Amino acid sequence: MDIVVLKFGGTSVAGLERMRRVLAIVKREVAAGHKVAVVLSAMSGETNRLLTQAQEFSPEPDPAELDVLVTTGEQISVALFAMLCKDAGLAARSLLGYQIPIDTSCEFGRARILNIDADKFRNHFADHDVLAVAGFQGCDCNGRLTTLGRGGSDTSAVALAAAIRARVCDIYTDVPGVFTTDPNICPEARKLAHISYDEMLEMASQGAKVLQIRSVEFAKKYNVKVHVRSTFSDEPGTIVSQEDQSMEAVLVSGVALDRNQCRVTVYDVLDQPGIASSIFGPLAKEGVLVDMIIQNTSRDGHTDMTFTIPKIDLKKTLTILEEVQKRIGAKEIQHDVGVCKVSVIGVGMRNHSGVASRAFESLANENVNILMISTSEIKITCLIEDKYAELAVRTLHEAFQLDKEPNERVCEL
Repeated sequence: MDIVVLKFGGTSVAGLERMRRVLAIVKREVAAGHKVAVVLSAMSGETNRLLTQAQEFSPEPDPAELDVLVTTGEQISVALFAMLCKDAGLAARSLLGYQIPIDTSCEFGRARILNIDADKFRNHFADHDVLAVAGFQGCDCNGRLTTLGRGGSDTSAVALAAAIRARVCDIYTDVPGVFTTDPNICPEARKLAHISYDEMLEMASQGAKVLQIRSVEFAKKYNVKVHVRSTFSDEPGTIVSQEDQSMEAVLVSGVALDRNQCRVTVYDVLDQPGIASSIFGPLAKEGVLVDMIIQNTSRDGHTDMTFTIPKIDLKKTLTILEEVQKRIGAKEIQHDVGVCKVSVIGVGMRNHSGVASRAFESLANENVNILMISTSEIKITCLIEDKYAELAVRTLHEAFQLDKEPNERVCEL
């Protein structure tokens, strides 16, 4: 049985005409002899509408009940799409997360997939050619509905493809693929034909919104080839797969921007073992994702600790740090929301030096001050003032000639 997994995002299912476009793509796959698992998101704007409604009823909605509420968005999508399929003569049915089932952890709002009953899912294809699967959702060990976090339909689709060993997972969206950077910021951005899992992981973690980061983690772990493409065009998109020699030959593949960041500094703490654990342990326990960390040089036995977190976690972080401050005797806690992260990413950086110096020099030439720096094997990230965000992206994109094909670049290191 040849099963293909197709995922369609919210803009792709936003209304009847767009659903009909999805139907045409599905019919094409069925005509080619494939069984089709179609993973659908909620219609564009629907999840936000439900979240807003929840706030009207409760200032701090219960997380478990909130998951029950927001899963209805995907339920609507799959039910309507199954109706379209049946009226078009296709043997189809809808499936919700708990019906497959997709087993998850009990972390409401950010659950992790633990298991998918692949055999039970395949059995549905004995009587159906198309299964419309609700993305973004599953159920925990107590049978309660859970959600996988924003963008979780990507993760649903890739995890399903991994479970049933599909040869490729097509992610249909409103953009034609993965670009060297955001085309809305840099018109010279170029669509990539291929990108490695590691590069896509870094781009997703640093602000690129094409794929949810956990979907890429699943794809890499289970070697699922992912094809990111447009619902509204038949042109090929971007293949996300294992890196090969051609990818390693490219110094920098893309520039990512994350404006959802803020900087927090804990001033004048004792410079002694256990202080870092006292600060970051409680944050980790509450699920706060800390990224860049700098500890200043010790002075008179004291130091400052600076780090970045997502803006959405700022209120929670400050509440936690108020308690930490009392225990460790920190002098002051300050935060700055007017910052962003800009990153250059490429697997070719593993085998080349000089990328950092070129990035720093290009930013300096535009008088962009770097506040913090972090690096990995294939990434260099700079924290800068948010007012320079778009300038920094365009500057780095030009510095590494990302508007050109790799074989056309004249200044590779």
